[in-house]
Amino acid sequence: MRYFTAGESHGPQLTAIIEGLPANLKLDIAQINADMKRRKQGYGRGARQKIETDEVQITAGLRHQLTLGSPLVIQLPNKDFAHWQSVMSPTDPATPENSVRQVTKPRPGHADLVGGMKYQHQDLRNVLERSSARETAMRVAVGSVAKQLLQVLGIDVLGFVRQIGPAAADQTKLATFKTLADLRAKTEASVVRTFDTQVETAMKAAIDQAKKAGDTLGGIIQVIATGVPAGLGSYVSADRKLDGQLAQAIVGINAFKGVAFGDGFDLADHPGSEDMDEIFYDAQQGFYRQSDHLGGFEGGMTNGMPIELTAVMKPIPTLYKPLRSVDIHSKKAYQANVERSDTTAVPAAAVVAEAMTAITLAQAILEMFDANAMARLKAQFEAYKNELKNY
Repeated sequence: MRYFTAGESHGPQLTAIIEGLPANLKLDIAQINADMKRRKQGYGRGARQKIETDEVQITAGLRHQLTLGSPLVIQLPNKDFAHWQSVMSPTDPATPENSVRQVTKPRPGHADLVGGMKYQHQDLRNVLERSSARETAMRVAVGSVAKQLLQVLGIDVLGFVRQIGPAAADQTKLATFKTLADLRAKTEASVVRTFDTQVETAMKAAIDQAKKAGDTLGGIIQVIATGVPAGLGSYVSADRKLDGQLAQAIVGINAFKGVAFGDGFDLADHPGSEDMDEIFYDAQQGFYRQSDHLGGFEGGMTNGMPIELTAVMKPIPTLYKPLRSVDIHSKKAYQANVERSDTTAVPAAAVVAEAMTAITLAQAILEMFDANAMARLKAQFEAYKNELKNY
């Protein structure tokens, strides 16, 4: 399975094409739109989210709610294009009248300057329109399709927030949630998508303070996937290690600067006797573990425990109190351009990370098992799980 996205932040629409889905996977477009809405929500989001409805259209690869095995095309109209039709017209020639919103003062932390240098753009809007996190809307749509595939196989994925700015949730409270469904009910009811009710007020206060100062905040998100069998990925070559592929998928999200699995960087503080997940066996479930310090991976392969990853998102670099920059034409010092932006997008980023995790797991499964028809895939997947149990 592979996918591509296309489109600009203020262009006519965003598009995703997914190739390699099995035939006869039932897709619920309402579920895709529900995930799109989740990405729009979150305390600290900007005015753009009030303009867009983010309801997708599937225009190819689906008939009577079932995939055909051919490429699936998902389209998302940008309603804000109505305010940008002249500036972002795909077909009209450039004129002084439709070139009035040029960007020549690159924003530190964005792709503006380097993208302009690489592609020889003299208007950095050509860079920011595509490098904008608006593109992640389509990754959430693709991820929602992937989650519906995983659900048929008994795999569940959830992304949520651990920290925004200085306000951090109490990680010991995670153990009080017995199932991912219980955790989802809690985090989805939170405007900052966290599981710790006591820290939610502190997160909102930190966002309010940053907004008042014209500043932005980053944070830490966590993703958990349950029901994943052992053996996805491989140890035989570095590029086939699934945790490496997943790390790339997460860091490939706009503004993400690091990812860790299980206990992550805390593993450096403990001896190996405290960090490894010891192995046990019984006839009912086969081999199992009682801890998950390594986040569900050993040797680049899933080990049957829940996948647990954390990732850090830097503060959004578009500030209403702009940083120093240099005009690419005059070479004079200026304050950077100010584009409409969020104070924080950490709650939304958790939804994007959830989507990228689902996509990566779906790709691994469709590489390992028959990917042509859903019934055959499900039969092979169940047979493989029984094989693992009886090993």
